[in-house]
Amino acid sequence: MLEERYLEKYLKHDLEKGKKKLKEGVPVQYIVGNVNFYGNEIEVNKDVLIPRFETEELVEKTINYSKKIFSHKIDVIDLGTGSGCIAITLKKELDCTMWAVDISKEALLVAEKNAKKNNVAITFFQNDMLTGISKKFNLIISNPPYLDKSEKIDPRVYDYEPHLALFAPNKGLFHYEKILSEIKNNLKEKFLIAFEIGDGQGDKIKEIAHRYLKQVDVKIEHDMQGRERFLFIYCKQV
Repeated sequence: MLEERYLEKYLKHDLEKGKKKLKEGVPVQYIVGNVNFYGNEIEVNKDVLIPRFETEELVEKTINYSKKIFSHKIDVIDLGTGSGCIAITLKKELDCTMWAVDISKEALLVAEKNAKKNNVAITFFQNDMLTGISKKFNLIISNPPYLDKSEKIDPRVYDYEPHLALFAPNKGLFHYEKILSEIKNNLKEKFLIAFEIGDGQGDKIKEIAHRYLKQVDVKIEHDMQGRERFLFIYCKQV
């Protein structure tokens, strides 16, 4: 079993206790206490979502877009940072000043610990997305909660990962509309907005983007499984 091998490789102590938890359905990443994300060791616990491969793809694509669009040091904010995996990776890979917010105080404690562990300087603060923030940014990135509450998901995810980071009202679209309705005054002249999205949400989020932002290009991209998973918004002059 792949998860057992992962456990045997990375669990530093109490292997038998860890195997028991695994059989009970506890995600192996929570048992071990960390996950590799884009080459960075990220600590995780029940207060944060376990980083997925799809989010690594989001980061990879965002890095590529950023290097094409920007030729100078940029200001970046990660909305709903969770474990801090996105902010930490972008801070390492881009010439940028990094901010990261989360509504969960407990998640921020994990993110701050991970930033220290990975030796990167990030300004973390508790906030509900962009509400009340007046600063302008070149890059705004978010992997917000996007599952509809009626959606059936793996019991190991439902039972153990924080629902605050998984589910959102309005068929999972709530946070995209919240961010895009507030974002106009937070954008510098040259900007990139990067989202992870749920499969089938792309066209709806594209409509929301065009409702609040003018003169922008919106591109929906797929993950390695061929599912809609990413949406990028950038100014037309780029």
